[in-house]
Amino acid sequence: MWHSIPLTLFWFVYFGSLGIFFPYFSLYLRENAGLTGTEVGLILAISPLVGMVAQPFWGQLADRTGKRGRLLALLTLATAAGYYGVWIASGFWAIVIATAALALVGTAVFPMMMSVSLALLRDEGQHAFGRVRVWGTIGYFVLVLIFPSLLSMVRVPGEINLAKISQPALGLMFPFTATLVFIAGLIAFFLPKAGVVALRAARDDWRELVHNRVFIRFLVFALLANFLMNGPMWLFPLFVRSRGGDVATIRNMWIIMLLFEIPLVLSTGSGLKRLGARGLLGVGLVVGGLRWFLSALSSDGALLFAVQALHGVTVVGLNLGSPLYLDVVAPEKLRSTAQSILSMVAAGIAAIASNASAGWLLDHGGVNLLYFLCGAGAIILGASTWWILPRAQGSTRNAEDMALTNDALA
Repeated sequence: MWHSIPLTLFWFVYFGSLGIFFPYFSLYLRENAGLTGTEVGLILAISPLVGMVAQPFWGQLADRTGKRGRLLALLTLATAAGYYGVWIASGFWAIVIATAALALVGTAVFPMMMSVSLALLRDEGQHAFGRVRVWGTIGYFVLVLIFPSLLSMVRVPGEINLAKISQPALGLMFPFTATLVFIAGLIAFFLPKAGVVALRAARDDWRELVHNRVFIRFLVFALLANFLMNGPMWLFPLFVRSRGGDVATIRNMWIIMLLFEIPLVLSTGSGLKRLGARGLLGVGLVVGGLRWFLSALSSDGALLFAVQALHGVTVVGLNLGSPLYLDVVAPEKLRSTAQSILSMVAAGIAAIASNASAGWLLDHGGVNLLYFLCGAGAIILGASTWWILPRAQGSTRNAEDMALTNDALA
């Protein structure tokens, strides 16, 4: 279908921007902004804190108005402006304020793009989402690959202590990111605005989710899973630095991660057919925990690089399995609200606790203890997935269907 073209371009460009921002933000805060580990953890906790309020609001607005595509475009453009704000901020409190402003709109983009994508691709087969989503990973890969090379061409005046700052020009990540996000926002205006993506919910329809026991049980699982995965992922650049790596090392590790992630994302449909969304979640979490556990135990460079290849399994299992599981147990008219609530819990409540505690543990226990504890916890939780979550069968598209699902699980 023709709408797959702008949707694919949006995923490619928007995730390309994240390939600049995500791998290096905590490194920028620690070295270039000169913040402590605790301050880094607190700033990383701001986005999920703001998102806890912002995401459900934007999700409800999308479901009530039915203007999901238009709202996605406006949120993306506002996010571009937010990155410029972080760029000009200087000092802990200024960065706090700028990060909060960015999170007000930026945290809503991913759940909104998930709900729009799943709506537009609902009738195009199991493999349709994987074929579109993989271009997000490719965009991420391309920018991870070329961004450090672009920075190496920039000369920063003055004397820089290279022992403490691995890349003096790292602040340029913000205007680069903002430009790509702005382009993605323009692309979003070309997404379809009619059909399933324009379904509207009534004022009190959100209450259906409160009474959906499968939905609530899944939120508790997502809370625990993301608590164990968020902090180590955001602080991964600091882990690399603790092993003597620099910006180039971080890039190379991301290359390993993404080279394995691309074919795995592309085969999401096959994995969904064989394992189901619940199976994807369990496998992804166990493998993600194994990655942190082995990283904590090893200082050998070759082994550390090899271990990062496990990242792709976690992305498909946890990051894609979660919205796919949710899309089955939530009605279509509430898909934006449901995805926003999931993001509020996973990238909000869990991330606040995870990032703040990880920052504290970095200062008081060391990076190895952080990765060891999170790895062991993720393995245990992942192995319990089949006991915690019921198998998602069929699609609960209305209140009657949800009631039947709940009765069957009672």
